[in-house]
Amino acid sequence: MRIIIIGNGKVGYTLAKQLSGENHDLVLIDKNAEALANAEGVLDILCVEGSGASIRVLREAGVRGADLVVAVTGSDELNIVCCLIAKKLGAKHTVCRIRNPEYYREANLLKREIGVDLIINPEYAAAGEISRLLRVPTAFSVETFARGRVEMIGFPVQKSDGLAGISLYEFNRRHPNGVLMCAAIRGTEVFVPNGSFVPQVGDKAYIIGSPQETARFFHILGRDGGLVRSLTVLGGSKIATYLAWAVEKVGMKVRIVELDPDKCEALAEKLPGVYIIQGDGTDSEVIESENLLATDAFVALTNRDEENLLMAMTAQRSGVGTVVAKMNRPNYIEMMREFGVDSIISPKDLTANQITAYVRSMARSQGSAVMENLYKLLGGAVEAVEFTVSSAASFLDTPLKDLNLKDGLLVAAIAREGKTIIPDGSTCIRAGDRVIIMARSIFLQDLDDILR
Repeated sequence: MRIIIIGNGKVGYTLAKQLSGENHDLVLIDKNAEALANAEGVLDILCVEGSGASIRVLREAGVRGADLVVAVTGSDELNIVCCLIAKKLGAKHTVCRIRNPEYYREANLLKREIGVDLIINPEYAAAGEISRLLRVPTAFSVETFARGRVEMIGFPVQKSDGLAGISLYEFNRRHPNGVLMCAAIRGTEVFVPNGSFVPQVGDKAYIIGSPQETARFFHILGRDGGLVRSLTVLGGSKIATYLAWAVEKVGMKVRIVELDPDKCEALAEKLPGVYIIQGDGTDSEVIESENLLATDAFVALTNRDEENLLMAMTAQRSGVGTVVAKMNRPNYIEMMREFGVDSIISPKDLTANQITAYVRSMARSQGSAVMENLYKLLGGAVEAVEFTVSSAASFLDTPLKDLNLKDGLLVAAIAREGKTIIPDGSTCIRAGDRVIIMARSIFLQDLDDILR
C-alpha cells in the first residue's frame, strides 16, 4: 500500500517506524528538514519537505495513487484541511488526528461532511486506558476486545498469589476458572504459555477472559480488594479532562494539580465537580500542604517525562496503591519498569497501534476477517489482534487441533453471541466470531495468516 503520513512528530515517526517493517510504500511529509533527514536516515521511507495542506507537496508525495493519507500534525485544523484536500486530490482513505474535545464531539459530522474515514484522539484513548487501570488496581495493563465482552489484564505474579511455582495445568485443576494465561515475560524472555508453563514470582503475565471471569480469577488470587475511590492527577492536560469525565461517573473523587492559572480556570469551568489545585505538583511544600499523596491512585500527566517519572516513583515510595504515568521516551519507559512502575501510558503508541490496525485491515479488506483491534504488549514482543471472521475464512468449523497453526501464536479467546469462549482443541471458529489471537514475532494481517 502507498501511505502518506503528514507530520513527523512523536506519533508520525512512531507510526512510520511501525509500518516501515510491513512492506508498505511510505512517504513522510513535514516542514522540518532536519527532522526529515533524521527519519530518512533511520527508516526505509521517502521524505517530502513542506506543508501537508499544500496541493503541490501532496502531488509530489503521490497523493493521487495513495491508498491512505494520515494527518497527525500538532494542529487539529491543519489535519482536517490536509484530509479534505487529500480526498479531493484522489486519496482513497484518510485518517485524521483530532485532540480538541470540542472537535472530537463532532467526529461523526466530520466523517460525513469531509469524508474522513477514521478519526483518532490520543488523549481520549489514553484516558480510557487509565480509567480501565483504575478499575483493576492490581493490573499494569487492561485492554478490551469485542466491545468490552473480553478483556486482557496484565499483572505481576506475587508470592502470595499461590500461582508461582506450579504449572498452569495444576493451578487450574486446583482452582477451576474461565481465563487463559496468554502471555508472560521473565527478564528478557517472552512466553506464549501452555499448560506446562510454571509462573515465577516477578513474572509479568497476561490473562484473558470475560470481565466476570477475570474478576473471579483475581478473587482466587486474593486480589479483589482496594477499590480506587480517590484520585490525584498531576497536570491539567486534555487527558486529565477526559479522565475526570470518565471517573466522575463512577463516583470517584478527583483532584487535579496544575501550575498554569489560566488552565486551572478553564478546568474549573469544564469540571465543576473536581477539586482544582493551582500550584507546582512537584514542589514538596505543595505536596505536603495539599496532602497530594494521601490518595488511592496517583496519575502523572504533565508534558515532561522527567516530572512524570520522578513523581510516579515518589508516589510509589509513599505507598500509593495505584500509580500511572504518561511517558513517551522509550528509554524512560524501561527505566520506570526497572523501578517497579509498570502502569505506563504512551499516547503516541496507542495512536500508532490504532492506525496500524486500520492499515492492516485495509490491506486485507477482501480477506477472511476484519481486523478490529491491535495491541502491542511486552515492549512490542507480542501482539494481541482481534478479528471479526467472515465467511471467506478457509478453516471454518474445523477443530483447532486439526489446524496446522504457525509456531508462536495462540487462539486466546472467541466472542460469540454474547458469550466469551476460552477455546480448546475441539473448538471451531465460525463466521461472525470475534477471535483474539496472541502472536509472537508474527505480523498478522488476516486470520488465514495463522496457518502455516
